[in-house]
Amino acid sequence: MDQIVADCNTGTTAIERRAKLFRGFADPSRLAILDALCEAPLAVHQIVTRTDLSQPNVSNHLRCLLDCGLVASDRDGRFIRYRISSSRIAALLNDVDALLDMVAKGVEVCDNFRGA
Repeated sequence: MDQIVADCNTGTTAIERRAKLFRGFADPSRLAILDALCEAPLAVHQIVTRTDLSQPNVSNHLRCLLDCGLVASDRDGRFIRYRISSSRIAALLNDVDALLDMVAKGVEVCDNFRGA
């Protein structure tokens, strides 16, 4: 029942918050960035190299990930290094991979959630 109880400060239900979080994970570029950052904190140029995404694309997605609190940043000399903001995010991604090992065939043939 508390899933439909609205958060007093935002008016957002737990289900709406979950949906918003999963939208943050729903983009292949953001997932590629998160995967790269699970290995180690990286500067933008390192993320570009590891993901094969363009620098503007990485920068735009990092801004989104920062705004959502999934990624944090630290200044390192003249560079800004980005990192996963919580070890629980890496654990969630590992759990997703384990779940996919069990249900991958169903996900692959599902026409309801086509990739972009």
